[in-house]
Amino acid sequence: MASPGKPPVVHPALERNALGLTLRDYEGSMSTLCAGCGHDSVTAAIVRAFWELSTPPHRIAKLSGIGCSSKTPTYFVSGAHGFNSAHGRMPAIATGANAADRELAYIGISGDGDSLSIGLGQMVHAIRRNVDLLYVLENNGVYGLTKGQFSASADVGSKSKRGEPNPMAPIDPVTLALALGATFVARGFSGDKAQLVPILKAGIAHRGFALVDVVSPCVTFNDHEGSTKSYVHTRRHQVRAVLADFVPPAREITAAVGDGEATRVAMHDGSVVRFVAVPQNYDPTDRRAVFAYLQDQRGKGVIPTGLLFLDEGTPDLHEMSATIDVPLARVPYEKLCPGSRELERLQEEFR
Repeated sequence: MASPGKPPVVHPALERNALGLTLRDYEGSMSTLCAGCGHDSVTAAIVRAFWELSTPPHRIAKLSGIGCSSKTPTYFVSGAHGFNSAHGRMPAIATGANAADRELAYIGISGDGDSLSIGLGQMVHAIRRNVDLLYVLENNGVYGLTKGQFSASADVGSKSKRGEPNPMAPIDPVTLALALGATFVARGFSGDKAQLVPILKAGIAHRGFALVDVVSPCVTFNDHEGSTKSYVHTRRHQVRAVLADFVPPAREITAAVGDGEATRVAMHDGSVVRFVAVPQNYDPTDRRAVFAYLQDQRGKGVIPTGLLFLDEGTPDLHEMSATIDVPLARVPYEKLCPGSRELERLQEEFR
């Protein structure tokens, strides 16, 4: 079913950002997802994040694969560039687009089926290349489009809507990303917009690959008793591993920060992410310690959320490839293709 358009009327009292735009300017079409779907809450958080950052809509590139999650880009920033790729292939498209134009703000929307099954190899290589991309993984533990089969992220013992338990161990995108060397790893809950918005803002500003795994319950196939991806289960077992706030440059710091010793991490653009550890010795820059903490909490049935790990020292795709500062999409054709004579000269070096 096609998404209906929204009425163009905008209330004159709506607050405007630094570009003079309202939240409505960062919305898309009306959602056709099930009423109460966690993905729509993620959409609202993405709209808020881009609006608060005053990102020009035409400088945003949104990409997706196939699945309920991959419909999400239709519902935010209608003025952005967009590409809906084949099942599981979004990371490759995003890598190519980023290689051609490094100046856009890239956001890839995927799901646990799109990323952890058919697209697992694609996501792995986007991580190791440190592509400058906010990768939002909407995680509900089921295949919603094909009527609720277990996905690769379903926990052992988690029950389907029909009542049978899942016998297979899950793939956890957070610990997987840590093990692969991801430079920004976070987890959020679609029902906790206050925490999710600053995480998304930090991921957009991060130089490199930023994975945000969002537990996003499927109200139709996976929001029942016995599901570990339901609203009730997540609210009961969620613990904020860190209380994170994103502070853009040139703005007064007004956010309230929790009690305890703070860890301040400067972003590449001068902005600051502030953490308050819960436990007090939590260090979001220590990959081994973060991995051990997550494993320990998982064994207790706890779902840690927040910005869990950050590394700003690893070069991104363009730094590793030593590309030029000018986006390749704007390099004149004559320089990109110097002609057959130059090609023959280069080939002589290999003979």
